[in-house]
Amino acid sequence: MSAPARKSAAGGGRGPVAALVLVTAGVFAFLISYSVLAMVLRGGGGGGDGGGIAGVGAEGRRDPVVRMPEWMRKAGGPGARGRRRPFHVALTATDAAYSRWQCRIMYYWYKQMQARPEGADMGGFTRVLHSGKPDGLMDEIPTFVVDPLPAGKDHGYVVLNRPWAFVQWLQKSKIEEEYILMAEPDHIFVKPLPNLAYDNDPAAFPFFYITPSEHEKIIRKYYPEERGPITNVDPIGNSPVIIKKTLLEKIAPTWMNVSLQMKEDQETDKAFGWVLEMYAYAVASALHGVQHILRKDFMIQPPFDKKLDNTFIIHFTYGCDYTLKGVLTYGKIGEWRFDKRTYQDRPPPRNITLPPPGVPESVVALVKMVNEATANLPRWDEGL
Repeated sequence: MSAPARKSAAGGGRGPVAALVLVTAGVFAFLISYSVLAMVLRGGGGGGDGGGIAGVGAEGRRDPVVRMPEWMRKAGGPGARGRRRPFHVALTATDAAYSRWQCRIMYYWYKQMQARPEGADMGGFTRVLHSGKPDGLMDEIPTFVVDPLPAGKDHGYVVLNRPWAFVQWLQKSKIEEEYILMAEPDHIFVKPLPNLAYDNDPAAFPFFYITPSEHEKIIRKYYPEERGPITNVDPIGNSPVIIKKTLLEKIAPTWMNVSLQMKEDQETDKAFGWVLEMYAYAVASALHGVQHILRKDFMIQPPFDKKLDNTFIIHFTYGCDYTLKGVLTYGKIGEWRFDKRTYQDRPPPRNITLPPPGVPESVVALVKMVNEATANLPRWDEGL
């Protein structure tokens, strides 16, 4: 399958509010402080503010994509211009046991793939820990501790801390790489990942359940019509995304503000639910005139994606439930199952039983890779 893409495109006409948004976000992206965050938080669901949000007012089909132009494939592919284009891997995490065991597996496979000759673009690694204090993995995984949102501001939606964590990390840390891969604890690298971005065109995975055009009325609260067509808002979340650090420095404060605004708007919160923060990133990117190269080969999501094909990442967000005859029983606990949510307060055991015959190769590969990681990680059963 050839890799799909969309080139970045600026929005339409810019009204005074939208113009102010970009100027403010661009100038103050690195001047955001705790006092500024406090003002944003107190601001509730009001109109455009200093963080970059513009014009805030009162079923699942595959997303359309276009093919990546051949010139972009050659220019942006591995070994472009004969030089490395390393990216820094960053994932946000909490200190909960559920997050810790996933981070350990993720980091194990990052190191395995980075060590291969084809892993030359895989640069440094940071776990951005937004629990506000160190945990037991500080010596095992490179970690940068940041503060969580003030008590109650995430409304029980812990993912709302992600954009605020990135704002702090970008502001306070020294990142040598020009590009950043935003990843998640439940990502497993199945082969070395090259830099899929091309200059100011970031690369992202298109999610079939992120459908801005089907929610245009809501999206227009945050991305007004004068900014351009609704198709400027990509069908993506913030992860996996490979993006230039300078672009993310501009987008992150806007992403944070839009996320908070969306969560405090009842209509938006009800419509977007657990993917609200993903929509917020897509809107924030569009507000800055940034669109992404859409790469369906970026990752797969078992059990619905059955083959590995040429993918780079397995995202094990869904439960995998099967009969002993290898028949999927999604939505019903299977005779054989692997579901990360089973292990909320403890890590999964070592040497998980392999799936029965007939289960897709993506699920088999996932379990084998989890087993290899847990067999090699020290003190696994202690739940560090």
